[in-house]
Amino acid sequence: MTLDAIVVGGGAMGSAAAWQLARRGAEVALLERFQAGHKHGASHGASRIFRFAYAQADYIALAREALGLWRELDPSLLELTGGVDHGDRASIEPIANALAAAGVPGQWLPREEAAERWPGLRFTRPVFFHPSSGRVHADHAVAALQTAAAKLGAEVRHETEVTAITVRGADDVEVVTAGETLRARRVIVAAGAWTSKLLPGLLPLRVTQEQPAHFTPVSDADWPSFIHHDGGAGVYGLLTPGEGVKVGFHGNGPVVDPDARDYAAEPVRAERLRDYVRQWVPGVDPESDVPISCTYTTTPTSDFVIDRRGPLVIAAGFSGHGFKFTPAIGRLLADLTTAGTPAVPRFAIPLGQENP
Repeated sequence: MTLDAIVVGGGAMGSAAAWQLARRGAEVALLERFQAGHKHGASHGASRIFRFAYAQADYIALAREALGLWRELDPSLLELTGGVDHGDRASIEPIANALAAAGVPGQWLPREEAAERWPGLRFTRPVFFHPSSGRVHADHAVAALQTAAAKLGAEVRHETEVTAITVRGADDVEVVTAGETLRARRVIVAAGAWTSKLLPGLLPLRVTQEQPAHFTPVSDADWPSFIHHDGGAGVYGLLTPGEGVKVGFHGNGPVVDPDARDYAAEPVRAERLRDYVRQWVPGVDPESDVPISCTYTTTPTSDFVIDRRGPLVIAAGFSGHGFKFTPAIGRLLADLTTAGTPAVPRFAIPLGQENP
């Protein structure tokens, strides 16, 4: 039996692709190597930032599409809390200008006004506020995508590790698991940190182990999602209800093999994060950190790869900022799979990379 599509990887992007394909009537199987709700990749946890705040018009458009699809999937998954960018004005102005050009609300606030409104954060420069930002519940989102896909006829299999993918023809791909060999006309590889192991040599991907942490708030103050542009490694944060305020450095973890991680917080990086919180996040207890371990799979440009090579469709390199776009990325993957539409230029595989 040959399926219309097999999706390898049941994290956010693979689950969204299965949902979008099932909506189109495709016969699709979603294969995930770990158990449901696992914490080995990049799609677990209770909170991810949602924001339109990008300097690139195509990212803003993708976020706008994703907002509608999140609402369609399950309105409870996304809560708008507002967001702020502060720090280096030269880094923020292109974002403010791009949002204005796209008609997305946003405004500059004096730091005194921002400090009064959000006393949990310290501001030393003017602040850019965008009210349409918020948070997505990651675990619930992945579960909702898989449930929606299954209701539409997709087969969702956990604890099904794919060990090999072989292209046999223009419309024939062999997918080998520990228990059987499957065939499909198209295969989507959305395997996160394991992409390079399944498709060796295709993409220059860097896998790192990141260690944000939850900190206990010391008051009931309101919390926006926030990005601090400090001229070096950016810092992000947001309130995770029931767990604390999540704060992390963006993409500064050590390079790891996803099959040989220790999941442990590196002490020097942990102390550096506490030092940051002491200085910039007065609304939490800096000694209350509960580390989180996750992976980033990053491209050299931090742009995503959403492209097709023959009957293979590749979704990779979401670089620590892709989750907000998940349902819209699922639509792009379904387009590449069923209609053969060309990749969005920003997300095409870089020239010079070998075909699988």
